[in-house]
Amino acid sequence: MTKKFTILLVDDRMENLLSLEQMLLAENRTFLQATSGNDALRQVLKNEDIGLIMLDVQMPDMDGFEVARLLKANPKTRDISIIFVTAINKDEYYVLKGFEKGAVDYLSKPLDINVTRAKVDVFERLHFYQHELRQALKDKELINGQLERFMHVVAHDLKSPLSGIAGLLLLMKEEEEIIKSTFLSEYTDMAINATTQLADMITAILDYSREHQFRHKEEDVEVHELLQQLIKLLFPPAKVQIAIVDEMPVIHTSRQKLQQVFQNLLSNAIKYNDKEKVEITIGGKPDGDFYEFYVKDNGPGIEEKDNERIFKLFEKVDNEDDKGTGIGLNILKLLVETQGGKVWVESKLGDGSSFHFQWRR
Repeated sequence: MTKKFTILLVDDRMENLLSLEQMLLAENRTFLQATSGNDALRQVLKNEDIGLIMLDVQMPDMDGFEVARLLKANPKTRDISIIFVTAINKDEYYVLKGFEKGAVDYLSKPLDINVTRAKVDVFERLHFYQHELRQALKDKELINGQLERFMHVVAHDLKSPLSGIAGLLLLMKEEEEIIKSTFLSEYTDMAINATTQLADMITAILDYSREHQFRHKEEDVEVHELLQQLIKLLFPPAKVQIAIVDEMPVIHTSRQKLQQVFQNLLSNAIKYNDKEKVEITIGGKPDGDFYEFYVKDNGPGIEEKDNERIFKLFEKVDNEDDKGTGIGLNILKLLVETQGGKVWVESKLGDGSSFHFQWRR
C-alpha cells in the first residue's frame, strides 16, 4: 500500500491554491487548502498527518510569519516542515525572518515549477524517513521495555532463594566442625563472599530496571543543600575530606535522580580510594542548556583504555581488588542521558579521577 503524503497549501487567493496543487499533483499525495492564517491553524489541529505546509507570507489578518510562530510554539505541530511562499523581494531580512520562525525553505513568486517540485520531493522523502525512524524508535522502546521487565522479574525471583542460601551459610559458619577446620572455614568464607557479591549484583539489576519503570516528580532542587545532606548520609570516615568548591544552582528536576548520580560518584570516590588522606571536591559551571557538574578525587585513577568502558553494563576496570558489579556507572549514564546530557571521566592511572556529567538546567 502506497503511503500518502499530506500537504497543506495556505494562500488567501484561491487561484494560487489551485495552481500550486496542480503543480504538485502526484498519486501518493493529498492536499488540504486554507485561505487564511486562522484557517491554516484549524486545519493543522484537525489533521495529524500533515507532512508539509506551503505557506504564503502575505495574507490579511495573520501573515505567514505569525502562523509559523504559533505552529512552532506548539509541541504537537512544531515538527511539521514549512516552506514560505512569497512575492516580496529577496531582501536578506525577510529570508532570515522566515527561518527564525521555523521555515525549512523559502520559495519566491513567481514559482519555478521544476524547483518547486524538486524541493517538495525532498521534503516528502524526509517526512517518510522521519516517520520510519520514529517507528523504529518506538519498536526499540517496546522491546527494551519487555527486556527490562523480564530482567526485573528474573532478578526479583533470584533474590529470595539467594538470601536463603546466604543465611544458611552464615549459620554453617558457626558450626563447631567448621570453626575447628581451617580448610572448611576458608571455603565457607569464600562461599559467603561469592553469595554476597551475587546478591549485590541482583540488587543493582533491580535498581537498574526500576529506573525504567517509575517516573520521579520534578521540583526545584537546591543542589548545594542536596549535596550537604547527601554527604552527611554517606557517613564518610574521618580520613575523607569532601569539599563543595563552586556555587551550586537551583534546578527544576527530579531530586531523587540527581541525588542518585552524585551518590554513586561520591560512594565510588570513597570506596576505591587508596590514599591515607582522601580528598574529594565537587564543583560545576553553566554549559548552555545544561549545568556541568564534576566529582574529583585523589584516588588510584583509571587507565585511559578503561575511561569509556566503565560506563557500559557489567564492565569493570581490570583490577583484582575491584569487587563492584559493573552496573552502578551504567545506571548513572542512563540517568544523565535521560536529561539529554552526557557523562565522561578524565583520569590518569595513579593520578586520581574527575567524573563529569551534564544535567539539564
